Amino acid sequence: MFSIMSFFKFPGATLLLIASLQVSAAAADKISTKTSAECAGINFTSTDETVRIEISGKLFTEYHFKGAPHVYFYPLIGPGGVALTRNAPMKEAEGEERDHPHHRSLWFSHGEVNHVDFWSETAKAGKIEHDGKLSVSCHGESGVIRSGHRWVAPGGKIICTDETTFRVWPDRNVRTFDIEVALKAPADEDVILGDTKEGTMGIRLAESMRLKPNKFNAGKPTGHIVQSTGVRDDDTWGKRAEWCDYYGPVDGKIVGVAIFDHPENPRHPTWWHVRDYGLFAANPFGVHDFEKKPEGAGNLTIPRGKTMIFRYRFVLHEGDEKQAGIADLYQKYATEKIKSK
Repeated sequence: MFSIMSFFKFPGATLLLIASLQVSAAAADKISTKTSAECAGINFTSTDETVRIEISGKLFTEYHFKGAPHVYFYPLIGPGGVALTRNAPMKEAEGEERDHPHHRSLWFSHGEVNHVDFWSETAKAGKIEHDGKLSVSCHGESGVIRSGHRWVAPGGKIICTDETTFRVWPDRNVRTFDIEVALKAPADEDVILGDTKEGTMGIRLAESMRLKPNKFNAGKPTGHIVQSTGVRDDDTWGKRAEWCDYYGPVDGKIVGVAIFDHPENPRHPTWWHVRDYGLFAANPFGVHDFEKKPEGAGNLTIPRGKTMIFRYRFVLHEGDEKQAGIADLYQKYATEKIKSK
């Protein structure tokens, strides 16, 4: 028998997880994940397939760790109670196009990891599977989910593993959360994160927020994209920037999502795989596609037995990037001291 009792790293503080699970090592894939926690205004409720997160008694999101080829968060409810991500493919909804079924709301994956595609959901693609490790906890006013995953190739080989930390705050005027993904290479093999535009920290926005409207929203107001460099709209794809914001109308309100690339991330500032149809992703690898450099120029290697950490902050807000003060919020984020584990 063993107990999952781990430490979280926070700026200036270390938190011992209060949630633990006891299982036999032989049954690691069958861990009961029914854990819960109630923080200051944040409530976590777990089932065998999801962790439901409520803020002030209302649904914010759910972490889905079973039932799909990769783990994801859906729905994603922003200020004012509006849903900021597409429902497809998880749920049928009017007014949505169902292209790119692997765009599951909010997720982290990549299209070439040791030559295995973890971005798509084809028969030849790999899968990102929950490994049974799951903990929820509180730290001050923030709530935390910590989970582990295996990146499994067709045929069953484990290419790499990750430990993902999701941290959320109960802000009143915005919704702020961090995602930290610690990718670890196996002891006997390097992991090469390949040069492709298909990745990586991604979100698929609500259809009405798109820069280019779908057929159901033709003639209606559209969304906009802006980056920290001032580049806007159609010119943002494949450009590097510290942050990127995508905002547009949902249910009569202007709302947006900003993603911040942490200064300690590999290859900061990242490139942005951001599309006019609502895909919005930070991708530090796709140099060949973004800058027309030789194939493989963007490859990044995690040496065997080593870990590489990627950190992102998401700000869900009302109004455009200026009304939300995104530039100032990024500067505060960039000065936070986050130490690697």
